[in-house]
Amino acid sequence: MPAVVVENIVKRYGLKKDEVIALQGISFEVEPGELFGIIGPDGAGKTSLFRILTTLLLPEQGTATVNGFDVVKDYKKIRQTVGYMPGKFSLYQDLTVQENLDFFATIFNTTIRENYELIRDIYSQIEPFKKRRAGKLSGGMKQKLALSCALIHRPSVLFLDEPTTGVDAVSRKEFWEMLKRLKRQGITILVSTPYMDEASLCDRVALVQSGRLMSVDTPAGVTNSFGKPLVAVRGNNMLELLHLLTQHENVADAYPFGEFHHAVLKDDDQTSLEAYLEAQGQKIELKKIKPDIEDCFIALMKN
Repeated sequence: MPAVVVENIVKRYGLKKDEVIALQGISFEVEPGELFGIIGPDGAGKTSLFRILTTLLLPEQGTATVNGFDVVKDYKKIRQTVGYMPGKFSLYQDLTVQENLDFFATIFNTTIRENYELIRDIYSQIEPFKKRRAGKLSGGMKQKLALSCALIHRPSVLFLDEPTTGVDAVSRKEFWEMLKRLKRQGITILVSTPYMDEASLCDRVALVQSGRLMSVDTPAGVTNSFGKPLVAVRGNNMLELLHLLTQHENVADAYPFGEFHHAVLKDDDQTSLEAYLEAQGQKIELKKIKPDIEDCFIALMKN
């Protein structure tokens, strides 16, 4: 049985004339023990989806189950078996690290000692500061405390809403290493993120934009579905170069991408494009590349 089943979930906010549809018929399944990523920018509907799955919001349409329990009818059972780490730090700022952890353990009728083995790798990094108030912790340490509190009752499904937003690159890397260790202990993990590079760290991903589900696949499956030649181009005048790329007959799409522009070609002929750009006075560096998740996301948005 899938750990999470989402079927045609719709969520709206506001009155009819100002209505915002946060989720537009989302459907997918997550298998037990899977590390599943919900990938999309701010406003894509990720938080609304997680709040529905953790029984904090009611959907307008559709159904969803977690561990076989319905998110509407069986909300009490779900709350006892899932862990939830919201995007905004929501622990008690005036309580110490240990007081926060003790509080959440008590809510779930357990103790730190009973489940210490599960959180040891995470909590040991902040345990030296256990008497420090949560509000005085750094971003990375707040992240570890919030994760420890979400895990203290040994949930079978863990929901992490943009857990690496606002933390440094080192803390992001450490966090994903922690998730891999938790996955090996059999916990099903759903994590949302706006960072496309984190998609490759998941077993499967769902790409979402404006409340729509655009693709559900493995990271390799998403990139393999791109289907068109892709080149990276850099020139002496990047603004003019982007305009020239969009004018060429063999370019289906072009967009800025870091130090380069990426150009999606209609066929595999690069020679005519290079000749055209050089004839326009551009001193270019052009190379064929493999698409990544972000390239695929852009392509799906424009379909």
